[in-house]
Amino acid sequence: MTAPTQVSTGRVRSAADIDLADPSFWRLPRPERLSAFARLRELDAPVRFTPRTGSRTPFHALVRHEDVKAASRRPQAFASAPGVTTPEPARWAKAVFGNSMVNMDGAEHAGLRRTISRAFTPRLLAAAEVNIASVAARLVDETDAERPGDFMRSPASRMPFEVICDLMGIPGRHRARIAEQIDHASEYVGVQRRGLARLRVPGRGLRSLARMQLVMAGIARERRRDPADDVISALVRADVDGLALSARQLGAFFSLLLVAGVETTRNAIAHGVALLTAHPEQRALLESDFDRYADSAVDEIVRYSTPIIQFRRTVAAEQELGGRTFLPGEKVILLYASANRDGSVFADPDAFDITRSPNPHLGYGGGGPHHCLGAHLARLEMKALFRELLTRPVGIRAVGEPLLVDSNFDNRVRSLPLAFGISHPNGAD
Repeated sequence: MTAPTQVSTGRVRSAADIDLADPSFWRLPRPERLSAFARLRELDAPVRFTPRTGSRTPFHALVRHEDVKAASRRPQAFASAPGVTTPEPARWAKAVFGNSMVNMDGAEHAGLRRTISRAFTPRLLAAAEVNIASVAARLVDETDAERPGDFMRSPASRMPFEVICDLMGIPGRHRARIAEQIDHASEYVGVQRRGLARLRVPGRGLRSLARMQLVMAGIARERRRDPADDVISALVRADVDGLALSARQLGAFFSLLLVAGVETTRNAIAHGVALLTAHPEQRALLESDFDRYADSAVDEIVRYSTPIIQFRRTVAAEQELGGRTFLPGEKVILLYASANRDGSVFADPDAFDITRSPNPHLGYGGGGPHHCLGAHLARLEMKALFRELLTRPVGIRAVGEPLLVDSNFDNRVRSLPLAFGISHPNGAD
C-alpha cells in the first residue's frame, strides 16, 4: 500500500489557476488540493475568491498557520456569527433547531460554553476515562470476532459514539435510532458528484436533526423528573445567566456534540489506521513503546489528516492580517488543512512522523474562545482504541487507501478496506 495524501508532484497548478470557490476544486484528489494550498501559502497576501453559483459572496482564504491562528484568537475582528459553515445556517433553521454554539460570539457564546463546561465535572470525566478503556476493549473484541472488510462498518468505528452516549447518559434503547439520524445528517456533507456538481454542505440533513432532537428532548424530560449522574442531567438542571436552558439550546448542543464530536473523531481514527499501515516503520515504533509515543502519535494523526478542513468567519471590525486589510462584512475561511502543512512551522510537513515535537497543529482549532471543547476526550478515545488495536494480536491493517467523501468541510472517510492477521512479505495473509 502506498502512503496516502502525500503532496502531488503531477498536476500542480499555478496560483492563478486555483479557485477554491469552484466545486470542482474539491473533487480533486487530496494531494493536488494540498499542493494548491502550498502554492497559495507562497503568496504575499490572502487571495479573494468569488463563487460562480449560490450566494456569490466572495471570501478570502487564510492558508498560513500564523494567519489562521491569529484570526482564531481575534474573535472581535473575525466573528463566528452568523455561521461558520458554507452556506451559513438559515435564520428559520436557527429558530427551529436552536443556534449552535460554534456560530455564537461574545457573552452569548461564553455563557453557554461555561455552562456546558461545568456539566463535564472532574468526577464525570474521571469515570469517562475508565469507561473509555472498557469500551475500546469491548469494541476491538467485537471487531476481531466479526473481521469486517470495511473499517467504517466495524464495531471499532463506533468508539466515539458509544463513549459520548455513555457520558451523556443516553439509554441503550435510543442509540440505534440516534446513530441512524447522525449518519443521515452527516451524509449531506461534501461535494455532489451528479447534476450541477454543486456543493453539498452542512445543514441539508435537517429532518434527521429534527428526529434526533425529538429523541433528546424526551430524554431531557426524563432527566428533569429523575436526574442521574450524567451530562444530560447536569445540563437540564443548569442555567445561563439565571435562565434555564431552552429546549432549542439543549437540542443544538446535542446535535453539535453527537454529529461533530462523533464524525471528526471517527474520521481521525480511520485515517490513523490507514497511516499506520502505509508507514510500517511508524507503526513498529508506536508498538515498541506505546505509552511513550501515544500522545505524539495521536497529535500527528490529527495534524496529518486534519478532520475539519475549514471554518468560515465574518469580519466584524477592520483588521490587518497576513498582508491584507479586511473590512467589516467581508468573509474569510480558515483553512486548517493548509495551516497544518505549513513548512514555516512544521519541518518536512508532508512526512508522517509520530515523534514530531513540537507539533502545534490546528486540528482542534487555532485557540481562542472556539477551541474544540472535546479535544481532550477525542485524544483519550484515540489512545485507548489504538492501544487495543496495536498491543493485541488483532493484526488489523488497511489494504487500500481510504475512500474519501469529496468535501470542502471535512476530511471524511466513506470506507477503508481492512484485513486481519499478519501480513507476509509477498502480500499473502
